[in-house]
Amino acid sequence: MTISLLLTRYTSAQSIPKATVRGVVQNKKGEPLPFATVLLQRTTDSTLVKGGVTDTLGQYVFDNVPLASYQVAVQAVGYRPGVSAPLALQLDQLVVSIPPLQLAEDARMLGEINVTAQKPFIEQVLDRTIVNVENSLVAVGGTALDVLEKAPGVMVDAQNNRISLQGREGVLVMLDGKPTYLSSEQVVTLLRNTPSNSIQRIELITNPSAKYDAAGNSGIIDIRLKRGSRKRGTSGSVTIGSGYGRLPKASSGLSLNHRQGNWNGFGSYNYDYGKFLVDIISHRRFGNGADVVINDKQAARSAQFNTHLFKAGADYSPGKNQVVGLMLDGSFNNATDFIVNQNRLYNGQGQFLSDQPMTNDTRLVFGRLATNLNYKRTFDSLGKQLTVDADYARVVFHPESDLFTRSLDQLGRPIAPPLLQRSRSSAEVTIRSGKVDWVYPVNNRLKLETGAKFSFVKSDNDVRFEQQLEDTWRLDQNRTNHFIYDETIKAVYVNTGWTGAMWSIQGGIRLEHTHSVGQSITLAKRMDRRYINLFPSLFISRKVGLHHQFRSTYSRRIDRPNYQDLNPFIEIYDPVNYYQGNPFLQPQYTDAFQLGYAYKGQTTINLGYNRTMNVIAPVNVQDTQTQQIKSTVENLNQLTNFNVSIGFPVSITKWWMVRQSVDVFFNQYQTVYLAQALDNRQLSANVRMNHSFTFPNEFTAEVTGFYNSPTASGTVQLVGRGQVSVGVQKSLWNKRANAGLNLSDVFKTMRFGSYNNFANTEILFRGQFESRVVRLSFTYNLGDQRLKSTPQRRTSSEEEQGRVGPR
Repeated sequence: MTISLLLTRYTSAQSIPKATVRGVVQNKKGEPLPFATVLLQRTTDSTLVKGGVTDTLGQYVFDNVPLASYQVAVQAVGYRPGVSAPLALQLDQLVVSIPPLQLAEDARMLGEINVTAQKPFIEQVLDRTIVNVENSLVAVGGTALDVLEKAPGVMVDAQNNRISLQGREGVLVMLDGKPTYLSSEQVVTLLRNTPSNSIQRIELITNPSAKYDAAGNSGIIDIRLKRGSRKRGTSGSVTIGSGYGRLPKASSGLSLNHRQGNWNGFGSYNYDYGKFLVDIISHRRFGNGADVVINDKQAARSAQFNTHLFKAGADYSPGKNQVVGLMLDGSFNNATDFIVNQNRLYNGQGQFLSDQPMTNDTRLVFGRLATNLNYKRTFDSLGKQLTVDADYARVVFHPESDLFTRSLDQLGRPIAPPLLQRSRSSAEVTIRSGKVDWVYPVNNRLKLETGAKFSFVKSDNDVRFEQQLEDTWRLDQNRTNHFIYDETIKAVYVNTGWTGAMWSIQGGIRLEHTHSVGQSITLAKRMDRRYINLFPSLFISRKVGLHHQFRSTYSRRIDRPNYQDLNPFIEIYDPVNYYQGNPFLQPQYTDAFQLGYAYKGQTTINLGYNRTMNVIAPVNVQDTQTQQIKSTVENLNQLTNFNVSIGFPVSITKWWMVRQSVDVFFNQYQTVYLAQALDNRQLSANVRMNHSFTFPNEFTAEVTGFYNSPTASGTVQLVGRGQVSVGVQKSLWNKRANAGLNLSDVFKTMRFGSYNNFANTEILFRGQFESRVVRLSFTYNLGDQRLKSTPQRRTSSEEEQGRVGPR
């Protein structure tokens, strides 16, 4: 009897029906509000029953809700709280859709947005880390590279001009969703010449989904430039600035946006001028036995650049749910670089052999122009959407170098005729690409995405190297090369995502077919390659309560060789060191796993494991015949990377906020190279800190600092480096303008260097940029200051720019 009664009660409990409540949160214009906090409360006593966050379409779903009377409360940053009308769940209606909840903007918050409602310098969202550059006082008047070096997990190798993320190279760097059309060295040069006042934010995406290009084994760094407003009227800003370290710097910028009716036009222009100095020392030992040669080098580099960066475009809306846009952006740089090398050579016993002073006078003209035509159509309130992009881009690069080398004895007397050399290079890259993306939400929970992309790239590089003999310039056949590279990539992808009350799952797969042809006209060599790859990705997240979220991700990535790393031309660094490309480089592949935890979307902990096969890495090789060191890139067998990253904010007082992050990673390069076993491993850490202060009378201040410990990279060990920077800003004229003063690298600790000891080649390298600079800036805002920035759109060129351009 007792057992029967228990079974009856159990069966009755299991049969009690439960309902599903769904809805959408919007602003007063009917636009979705993503990541708003949604609370399901009982109407009788306001008891919280369930909580959640809206998705990117502003939608929310509550499952397994007991039958009762409820109301939905909504909160979102920058908006007044909202609450729905009472809702009674009954047996005859178990799936209930609440009318859209529209929130009004909080005018008080808008009026104080420059002080109290600023986004943090570093912000963690669901699938990426965002560095809000326009809110950083220490970034004012600097460069994009200055800001990037302060981003969590990012390291810039100034010696080799390479960028890594969480200890791994192979980062895909984009501008406004488009690749930069440059090699790693030229990406660093471009960022060093891009003023920070033109940047809105930097997005770090460590595990992109199948929707993104499969390139970038360590992820994507997307630099978003400032743009215009979504509201009617005219708005903009004017910025001027100057700085001084050991040499002067200056910058200026203008940004305008006008929206009228169905039209929106926008444009911006930034100019950056600067001179800087670099001091370099190195100690190199190579050879065996009696052939040992030691080279001690001191070099002073002085450079000057003039950079123009511009963007212009227009959007037209032929209907409520359609937008057609045209955008043009580009940059032009005219730079000079003068290097004085003092090279002293000794034998293995320390006896003086010769002094080989060398000067390298380089002029550089660089231009980049890209156009984008796009169309977007939204079909329903669920977010069914079609986007089409077509891109054309062209990059030109014309460096000219004059080299003068002498050979002197210990008393400074000539022991050989002087050597005069010169190079005249020309590089042109043309990219044509297009893509189409289709988003199909089946319902509020299930969404399908699919799309296709194609790109055609042509890189034409002509390097002419000449040597003066008997007052006549003669072509050096060993260092002259005309190299043409053609590449076609075709890709399709499918993504599907399901979002429940507590669980979210997204999976996808991308298919890419690559056909590349590298041809050296000079050497009459041709490399023809075809390969097909599948790149799966999987993302799973689980919410626990209102504040806790766990997630796990997996993705497979590819890094194709940089176009210029395939070019076997020779670039002279000094009398005993030169660089040569490798036409036999193969792509590298990475499998990336990550586990993550987030508390209130601010405190984050991530654990990662990455394995890269055929890893592309810089190496140094002895040339025993010429007693020189050749720097090049090779495919090493394997790179294993473990990483742990922690980021958390601390609110010390109402006027003092601290954001800090720690990245600890372990790199291990394993291979057999030059008939020797290489096992280069290193446990490393990157520490970032940001202090923000809000004072009375419209004063704000910021202190940032970072330290990167020694790191393994290929056959070398990079030395540790770091800096502390401070900034202060004063808001003027009812927040119409602001003036800022900042000092970078206060303690002058931003040094770079490396150590190589492999295959009888020992290299110790140290250097320091002109990193301690004081800068003063002034910004005046035009038009309505409450106008919001237009969302940046991605174009079809999402991989190629990161691989094009001369070294």
